[in-house]
Amino acid sequence: MSMKIRAMYFTGTGTTAKITTSIAYSMWSELKSTAGSAEAEDFLSEVEFEKEADINFAVKAARDKEYIFDENDIVVFGVPVIAGRVPNVLLKFLDTLKGGGAIAIPVVLYGNRNFDDALIELRNILEDKDFRTVAAAAFIGEHSFSKTLAAGRPDAADMKIADAFAKEAADKILWIMRDSAAHEVEMSYTLDMMGPVEVEGCDPIRDYYKPRDRHGEHINILKVKPKLHEDKCIKCGMCAAVCPMGSISKDEPGIVSGICIKCCGCVKKCPTEALYYDDAGYIYHKEELEAMYGDERKEPSLFI
Repeated sequence: MSMKIRAMYFTGTGTTAKITTSIAYSMWSELKSTAGSAEAEDFLSEVEFEKEADINFAVKAARDKEYIFDENDIVVFGVPVIAGRVPNVLLKFLDTLKGGGAIAIPVVLYGNRNFDDALIELRNILEDKDFRTVAAAAFIGEHSFSKTLAAGRPDAADMKIADAFAKEAADKILWIMRDSAAHEVEMSYTLDMMGPVEVEGCDPIRDYYKPRDRHGEHINILKVKPKLHEDKCIKCGMCAAVCPMGSISKDEPGIVSGICIKCCGCVKKCPTEALYYDDAGYIYHKEELEAMYGDERKEPSLFI
């Protein structure tokens, strides 16, 4: 029997990728080590845990593919939090997933404000697509708009927590396997009896968070797009490569022709800092976020 472990994620600036790939690798290492130990039960010694290639579906072309999983898959599934929810531009793609009874670990990354209903929404989506969620987590990443809000996160302390979480999740999967073997039932039966992992959030899911200042006034940045310092641009194509919506042309990076979700991958990945936002509402919103949430260090929320 072979069980395949991978991370599958949407990432703009790299924070979601950093956490999910680390969790997937640590889970694989823990499961493989336990199964290969001299103390492993007979049924475990017959299981081969394999680390599969991770899937980055922030690349637009990756979302045109079909992803089909089965009961022998374990997927650490990560998305960033946008407006307190799973990014709405991903909903159509997520609806194409075929879980096939695979085990899933939903993970969300947020910029030190709040993850609101993003985690419960992601859990529900995965369950609806026939995944079985056994653990979940919300981690903090440097806010896409800012270089100071949750700067450098996930940092070393976060990665240590991610490693411990991965080992707990692996131990839970091993417990499920042992319990199923002891009762001579399929793992799918045990997983169905356990039900989805319990996480924080509201169900029904609340509406998308609307950016507000400290006085409660709404700030509308929906149509804001980055601009280009022509004199700084070296036409390297990095911005076009990282734009998850395919909205930036390599030949004309100053023209953002499609949707901009403000992931800021183009801004933060540009080697010459040629891309920037100058919209007054955007800058005001960024400064308000830094003022309201910059002093507190939020900690990861883990659910096993």
